[in-house]
Amino acid sequence: MKTAAYAAQSAESELEPIEIERRQLGDNDVHIDIEYCGVCHSDIHTAHNDWGGTVYPVVPGHEIIGRVKAVGDKVSNFKQGQLVGVGCMVDSCQTCSACDDDLEQYCENGATMTYGSEDPVLGGPTHGGYSNQIVVDEKFVLNVSEKLDTKAVAPLLCAGITTYSPLRQWNVKKGDKVGVVGLGGLGHMGVKLANAMGAEVVMITTSPEKGKDAKRLGAKEVLVSKDEDAMKQHMGSFDFILNTVPVPHDLNPYVGLLKRDATMVLVGALEPLPDLHGAGLILGRKRIAGSLIGGIKETQEMLDFCAEHDIVSDVEMIDMQDINTAFKRVMDSDVKYRFVIDMKSLKS
Repeated sequence: MKTAAYAAQSAESELEPIEIERRQLGDNDVHIDIEYCGVCHSDIHTAHNDWGGTVYPVVPGHEIIGRVKAVGDKVSNFKQGQLVGVGCMVDSCQTCSACDDDLEQYCENGATMTYGSEDPVLGGPTHGGYSNQIVVDEKFVLNVSEKLDTKAVAPLLCAGITTYSPLRQWNVKKGDKVGVVGLGGLGHMGVKLANAMGAEVVMITTSPEKGKDAKRLGAKEVLVSKDEDAMKQHMGSFDFILNTVPVPHDLNPYVGLLKRDATMVLVGALEPLPDLHGAGLILGRKRIAGSLIGGIKETQEMLDFCAEHDIVSDVEMIDMQDINTAFKRVMDSDVKYRFVIDMKSLKS
């Protein structure tokens, strides 16, 4: 089944129109007409082969919102016309201990990612949401509430679950003092979600000018990490810190902010980090941890939580033809806070 898409043909090339194959509808599949797709920084890293291993052509996009066009004969949870989402994964082994625990993102045999993984049906790489249609196993399709601004739901499928999962796993609750480091696509969702959970949210940033926006999003206070006096005042006072910074940076100042037995979770930086002083952890029994996205069950929980609390991402809409400009602007941190593609702009 042919469908229109946009792809990068090499690490150096811009994205351009392409026609790709989608599999025919299987018994357990859901065929989705894509309406919106968010633009994640991971899309750019993959297109540019920043992490290595990209197979070209690559069609990015793992923040997919659309409507069901058809369902397979054995599908019972979805029906034609239903509003649905597809996030970062489209399959997993379903047999390992991680999958048994609803943690498909940590599948011991390797989850099939929405783009860039080996396609278990067609072979070659999987292709993402910068396209008109997608066919996905029903286990990896998510129900999306009609209550929310549909286009702004798209980034919840990556930025939303990436920040929701650690907040839930580390049991952030009402009254906790929670720091969010970095105000970007991930950070702005972390502020919104932690605030909705009842936490006292402090935006931790190197940029004082971001303070006003952070408070609009739900932060009670803004802590400028370059201000040594302000950092000293907050030493040892945080119950939890969500670190969304996507580049190498010094973790030691943030460790000092944690209470005894408290945790800082990294969700952004996949690269090597500068030296960490062990004393900062040992003398307060503090922890640094990492977190990926969430499993399908937790992602559905996140979408339901957002529907209950009227939470979506702050988005700027673009046409598919503007994707290369959008990539440049993301790299320049020139977006508040996520681009979303209106897929009606991609003609069949």
